[in-house]
Amino acid sequence: MGTVTGATLMARNLKQQGVEYMFGIVGFPVQPIAAAAQEAGIQYVGMRNEQSASYAAQAVGYMTGRPGACLTVSGPGVIHAFAGLANAQQNFWPMILIGGASAISQNGMGAFQEERQVALAEPYCKYAHAVEDAARIPYYVEQAVRFSIYGRPGPVYLDMPDDIIQQEVDEADVIPAATLPEPPRMMAMPESIEAALDALESAERPLVICGKGMAWSRAEDEVRDFVERTQVPFLASPMGKGVMDDNHPLSVGAARSLALQQADVIVLLGARLNWIMHFGMPPRFGKEVRIIQVDISAESMHTNVPAEVALVGDGRAIVGQLNKALEGRQWFCPDDTPWKKAIAAKGVENAKMIQPMIEDDSTPTNYYRALRDISPWIPDDAIIIGEGANTMDIGRTQMPNANPRHRLDAGSYGTMGIGMGFVVAAAVVNPDKAIVSVSGDSAIGFSGMEMETCCRNKLPVKIVVLNNGGIGGGIDKLPDDVKTIPPGILTVGARYDLMMEAFGGKGFLVNDPADLQAALDAAMAFDGPALVNVILDPKAGRKPQEHAWHTG
Repeated sequence: MGTVTGATLMARNLKQQGVEYMFGIVGFPVQPIAAAAQEAGIQYVGMRNEQSASYAAQAVGYMTGRPGACLTVSGPGVIHAFAGLANAQQNFWPMILIGGASAISQNGMGAFQEERQVALAEPYCKYAHAVEDAARIPYYVEQAVRFSIYGRPGPVYLDMPDDIIQQEVDEADVIPAATLPEPPRMMAMPESIEAALDALESAERPLVICGKGMAWSRAEDEVRDFVERTQVPFLASPMGKGVMDDNHPLSVGAARSLALQQADVIVLLGARLNWIMHFGMPPRFGKEVRIIQVDISAESMHTNVPAEVALVGDGRAIVGQLNKALEGRQWFCPDDTPWKKAIAAKGVENAKMIQPMIEDDSTPTNYYRALRDISPWIPDDAIIIGEGANTMDIGRTQMPNANPRHRLDAGSYGTMGIGMGFVVAAAVVNPDKAIVSVSGDSAIGFSGMEMETCCRNKLPVKIVVLNNGGIGGGIDKLPDDVKTIPPGILTVGARYDLMMEAFGGKGFLVNDPADLQAALDAAMAFDGPALVNVILDPKAGRKPQEHAWHTG
């Protein structure tokens, strides 16, 4: 047997443990790891910003079930990627951040980009450790991958000092690690399953809330069976969309506020009563609402609202248990109940409220009129990335999803800047699907240089920028005196389409909504990255909200 370097061991063991994608920016001391990853068969994508690389790695983890890797240089490179660790922690998505570090032999001496990286990463991670001997790399990689996907998923960190990357060890001295099987699927106690169904059967106004935990656990078949068997109306969280088809007749998306306010028993499937769900509290929820909660983490039970029944375990396994127990019961929620009739009536009322904006052909256009053309243009199985304030929020209501793990957006952390990292990840993992990003102009600015990454890697992504010249809203014309530009104002009519053209993609500018459909069709037909820059009325907004704060 010969010798092997730490870089090669890192790459080989990542591949062994099911890590197929790596995103990063190379430099001292991690260049050898990137090269070894490519040699081991891991797809390496060079990015333009460590934040975007870390966002891409976690999106891979969510979409595939195995963590993506983010590779950064030491010091500032690692720090830049911490934004991704924090976002992955809040979304409960798996990723591995591999940070280069100064040589162990120089610790404490003021080495180039020396930093306390493990200590700084620990608050954001399920597992963080420095590798101190190349022979033990298989152990650390197995630990990192296991922590990232077992139990509640999340981010992990491995610190790779320069001398460990370069270290040569005899292959006979390398301590091997077993290949991780898929995570175990924990089940709830049978008596808890029966208690949950008893509580559901006692409801007059039942509701299912489906979160991204169901998408992560691949529970879509079980959830669909549960909803269709019980005929209980459902609401999807932003990234729970697609576990159930948004166009399913039991969806209450068009009457969200009424459903939340009046439901008396809610089955909370892999979702949290956090800010996105208004903490489960009045005035958005009923004061006496009863909760049946399904979550992989016992510590997450009873948050903000005590659960009447707590079902701890894997979402797919537990909903499967519920379905099995339902075979001995005849209960379902009939269509002719006052509850379902009220939901249907409210949905019609809300649709009438936004119809004038959808039909408004004035120039410049508004969000709803733009989305009137954008929504049917998106293929049914496309991965949709949403980013921006109004753009994302309105887009959630106007661009339906029919498939799980096909919606990526700002998520539980409300992070702006995730967009282009998610776009790259979605395109790399799903080369056979359309990848469509609908972004605000402020949002595209956080990671717009990744357009070059898309062009360099020939990723045929389609980006639509809804451009109102501001953060939230813009103005018609910039003031002559630059000292008086309001804080949230951006360049009026900025040419993001020309940015895409500059990198070798195709750009389209749309000033009149009458021209939008043709531009969208041309972008989709273009065999490469394309961007459609849609100029909006700077005062355009969403429909009035009954409780405007944290409408989610």
